[in-house]
Amino acid sequence: MAMDHHPEHPDITAEMWTSIDTIIDENNSVPGSLITVLRLCQDTVGYLPPLLLDYIAQGMALASSQVFGVATFYSLFSLEPKGRNIIKACTGTACYVKGIKEVMNHIGNKFGIAEGETMEDRRFTLEGVRCLGACGLAPVMVVNEDIHGNVDPKDVTGILDEYS
Repeated sequence: MAMDHHPEHPDITAEMWTSIDTIIDENNSVPGSLITVLRLCQDTVGYLPPLLLDYIAQGMALASSQVFGVATFYSLFSLEPKGRNIIKACTGTACYVKGIKEVMNHIGNKFGIAEGETMEDRRFTLEGVRCLGACGLAPVMVVNEDIHGNVDPKDVTGILDEYS
């Protein structure tokens, strides 16, 4: 697709636009490839700003509403920037009973974010998830790929200080 002029967006560099064009070019004739294109573009930029969704729609010869509908339907996709570090706090029954809310409140107080929010400097995003499958380690949080079990609210700051 390689357009001569890409739309301006503060989070999308020239190199990213080149990758996005390649992703679209390699997939625009493949039936049912929209989810793949969205995933690869999100991997490239970090999230899917509306301007990028419109660009993908144009490149895939789809209606913007169709692309937006798919991007908002699947929880895999984010239309908002995410932090460099994603904190997933388990809010399932075992973790809830063992005090995950206190852990989340401590994170909120220390870093100024509530569940579903990202710090302004994009250091952390805090997400509540229904179950992480580690109920024996309750309360559990995962930071990026690292599992932290039996988390005590007073230890949260020390754990998160390891992530910049």
